[in-house]
This record gives sequence, structure tokens and C-alpha cells, in this order.
Amino acid sequence: MDSQLSDMEKLAQLLEHWPRHNQDHVSNYLDWADRAETDGNLETAELLRQAAETTERVTKLFTLARAALSP
Repeated sequence: MDSQLSDMEKLAQLLEHWPRHNQDHVSNYLDWADRAETDGNLETAELLRQAAETTERVTKLFTLARAALSP
């Protein structure tokens, strides 16, 4: 990030980046949930799926925060 940006400009960039970054995490959580389930670790698989759902909710909050951020 450019050091000449204001804090709010930096925040706007972060709020653009974080949702994309979170999607990578969601994909990984779901992949590992499938692997855990295949190996018979059903509770672990379910918890990883819950982590993916929670991360998706956080992503939506980032999107709302970006929309609410004053220019």
C-alpha cells in the first residue's frame, strides 16, 4: 500500500482485499472438511464447515463496511 494514502484510503483498500482473501480461506476450510469427512472425522468436518460459514458472514460484513465507508 502507498504510504501517502490516508487511513481511510488504506481502509478502503483493505476492505476490498479482505473479502477476496477470506474466499481463499473458505475454499481451504471446505477442502479440509471434505478430507476430514472422508477419513471419518465427522465432527472436525462439521466444525470446519461452520468456520467456512462464519468466514462468509465476516466477508459480508467487510462488504457492508466498505459500502458504508465515506469517500
